[in-house]
Amino acid sequence: MSGQVRHHSVSDQEDTAPAEKRPRVDVSEASLTPASTRATSSIGQGQKKQHARKEKKRKKHAMPEPCSTEDVLWHDVVSLLGSETVDQKIAQGVEWESPFDFREELEVTVSALSSNGDALAIGPDPRNSWVIVAPFALPGERIRVRVYRSSRLHSFADLLEVVSPNLELRDNSRVGCKYFGKCSGCQYQMLSYESQLDIKRNVVIKAYQNFSGLTESSIPTVLPTIGSPLQYNYRTKITPHFEAAPKRARQTEFTDASTSKPDWLKIGFNEIGKRTVMDIEECPIATPVLNEAFGRIRKDIIKNIWSYKKGVSLLLRDSIEENPATEKAMSNDTDSPSQEEERHICITNPKAIVREKVGEKYFEFPGHSFFQNNNSILVPLTDYVRDAIFPTSLKHSPDHQHPTHLVDAYCGSGLFSIMLCSHFQTVAGIELSADSIKFATHNAHLNDIPQGRCTFRAGDAANIFSVVSEFPREKTALIIDPPRKGCDENFIDQLVAFRCKTVVYVSCNVHTQARDVGMILDKMGKSADEEKARYVVESLRGFDLFPQTAHVESVAVLRLI
Repeated sequence: MSGQVRHHSVSDQEDTAPAEKRPRVDVSEASLTPASTRATSSIGQGQKKQHARKEKKRKKHAMPEPCSTEDVLWHDVVSLLGSETVDQKIAQGVEWESPFDFREELEVTVSALSSNGDALAIGPDPRNSWVIVAPFALPGERIRVRVYRSSRLHSFADLLEVVSPNLELRDNSRVGCKYFGKCSGCQYQMLSYESQLDIKRNVVIKAYQNFSGLTESSIPTVLPTIGSPLQYNYRTKITPHFEAAPKRARQTEFTDASTSKPDWLKIGFNEIGKRTVMDIEECPIATPVLNEAFGRIRKDIIKNIWSYKKGVSLLLRDSIEENPATEKAMSNDTDSPSQEEERHICITNPKAIVREKVGEKYFEFPGHSFFQNNNSILVPLTDYVRDAIFPTSLKHSPDHQHPTHLVDAYCGSGLFSIMLCSHFQTVAGIELSADSIKFATHNAHLNDIPQGRCTFRAGDAANIFSVVSEFPREKTALIIDPPRKGCDENFIDQLVAFRCKTVVYVSCNVHTQARDVGMILDKMGKSADEEKARYVVESLRGFDLFPQTAHVESVAVLRLI
């Protein structure tokens, strides 16, 4: 019987079925599995592959996170193309089908700037229902670009040449950095500072138009952007990075005696539009102390590069060195020591303590902690917040009650609490982080604030305002300065229920701020008690904490009426 295969029996049901539906009997020696089973398995595998392809495409074409950089850009793309064109392309299902090839070069005219600082141009006819996004170009300029990636109704491109510059805006003699145009850190060095401030005001305007959901009548005219006293050498924290030696270099180049810099070693920041590191010897927007230290650190890295087994992200923070003169002046409550007596040093250890001076107040915090990175504008910022809480226009109003209590949510190391505490009877900073509470409390003692005047309390995320339940709402002001993601809905629900007299919302992301402010007003509008007072947006204003870049901070003032 060798070489013979016995046929499998077929049931009566299978035998009487139409021929095209009958399972075929497998007679191969390779497998005694019925073909029907193999076919089902094959179909199953095919379905799995098809599902995997669909899932990959779905992830590739996933909508951006609301208020993210990608989402902000998408709103700018829609604004430029027009909603009618966008809706048509989406209805046709071609919004992901770029008309431009990878590495295709073309000339376009810049129509606008995105809120992220990139130039936006409509593609040339007949491909004019697509947007080209390129860096370092200005409205009105004719530019030559090379496409490197495409997304939904827009493609990203490298700037190859400014064919026809906008001489009313562009002046390349203003550029203060030899890496500008390649480094991803700055976008606006070719612009006058007045133009930068105007552009940032427009970013705030667009943010509230696109993300707040508020009617035009409920959004006040955005005030001119407050500029930074320093436009260069202002940044008190930088984080350059580098990669360890690649395997091939270790095998071919490594020598114990070598102290020269290998060609592959780049110590600095990312190149625009790429994940590759640029080699940067100094950063003109960083403080002189950081640049001086960075030069020494670079030499040390080059000398010891072969000892690094993986890449490193460095931390450099400008800090005031502690000295007896400073300590004596503070303990005796005399005038603070002059700048000449205060030596600035560079802190590189994330766990080391950084010391900064804002006005006449000192703040200490770990190197890894958050603290605003432009010290020069912190006094104007905190003064503005103070004046928003105590406006002269309401000073003589018969209905106005002078705020006596301050709640500083997301208080961090206590910047606003400590800078403004002399204007209130009681100040409470609220934080979820025990480490932040520890250092904020320390900073209150450091600045000789009277016991009980300014305290820092651990808030429960589920009921954050319970720790200040004794505060009189009608005489309480609230400052919120959340991270980039803004406030969650739970926090906003609690804020609406708390209903203090004034809310000052300081934000490093004006788009999430606009979303949150819109949510606050919407929730108050849906209140069951129609007799209750509601918040109005009294003022909006940008602050330029990062000159030469596209970033803008924003302060929104809400008043209960």
